[in-house]
Amino acid sequence: MRYTTTPDADQPPAEALALRLGALSHPARIAILRHLSAAGCCCCKDVVQSTHLAQSTVSQHLKILVEAGLVRYAPDRQRSRYEIDSGALAELSGALSDLIQSCCAQNACCSQRQDKSGEEEWQTRPYRASPARR
Repeated sequence: MRYTTTPDADQPPAEALALRLGALSHPARIAILRHLSAAGCCCCKDVVQSTHLAQSTVSQHLKILVEAGLVRYAPDRQRSRYEIDSGALAELSGALSDLIQSCCAQNACCSQRQDKSGEEEWQTRPYRASPARR
């Protein structure tokens, strides 16, 4: 089986990060990722049974996850098989962590301190919407 992913290697890092984070912005897609994580590799029908969503809805969400490069698929006769791209998720985790650390380092919204083990820990102040955003 040959698995394919679609994130463009030439895509600027900010655009690639936004594409992947956008793919995670729907609760159904998070549920699908959790199912794929537990199942390993499965077809759309298996995801439909576990999420209780319509087949067309699951197919659309899987398409978005594949386009973002978070899920790989391979055609298998009459159906497609899907699995998590764990490398892409690890890369996303690292990129998000780097983004948060760089923003906090340049901004007074965060404070850095060391925990009991000597590891650095970031704390953020609670977000307060400006009166115009409330």
